[in-house]
Amino acid sequence: MDGGERAGAAAPAPRVTRRRARTRADLLSAAFGVFAAKGFGRVSIEEICAAAGYSRGAFYSNFDSLDQLFFALYRERAGLIAEQVAGALAVDGPDLDVATAADRVTEVLLLDRDWLLVKTDFLVHAARDPDVARTLLEHRARLRRAIADRLDRSRDRLPLPAVLGGADGAAHAVVAAYDGVTTQLLLDRDTGHARAWLRRLLTALLTGAGGPEDAGTR
Repeated sequence: MDGGERAGAAAPAPRVTRRRARTRADLLSAAFGVFAAKGFGRVSIEEICAAAGYSRGAFYSNFDSLDQLFFALYRERAGLIAEQVAGALAVDGPDLDVATAADRVTEVLLLDRDWLLVKTDFLVHAARDPDVARTLLEHRARLRRAIADRLDRSRDRLPLPAVLGGADGAAHAVVAAYDGVTTQLLLDRDTGHARAWLRRLLTALLTGAGGPEDAGTR
């Protein structure tokens, strides 16, 4: 067999890669639905495989454990949130200020109750397992760094209160505000109220401003 024939024999590899990527995506999608319906701690690998239409072998060819699968889901959602925040802060304009940026962030920010249920279940699981907690803390730190990077690059147009200690402190405040508002959302299911309060909190945190007029829904 000459070199050209060998090169031809290797060609199918990209199709295998695409198929595996499809399998992984299907497993993630199925897991999200099952986790949201039943709770992270009440779901087995077999249930996820059944929902996705794959075997346990397909699962283990992509993930070592349910924890690893969750972290893949978390990376997707954390990346989306970071992109939403970055996109909202990246819009330039003559009237751009922190209040306007906070308004843009809250208009687009992910407030998916199913995801919040899944994330909260896993948080409780991680709180009881130091190794899992360490990994989750690392993922949360990456999200904060992504937000801090965007805030830092916008500092000329969006100056931050000195009390926050710069972009890193501001990113901590943004994530803490999001965590608090989404906890309330889990209980009252009022997305409009959650967006209004998040806008108010972000404006107050990042400017020291915010009054009763900020509390209305948008």
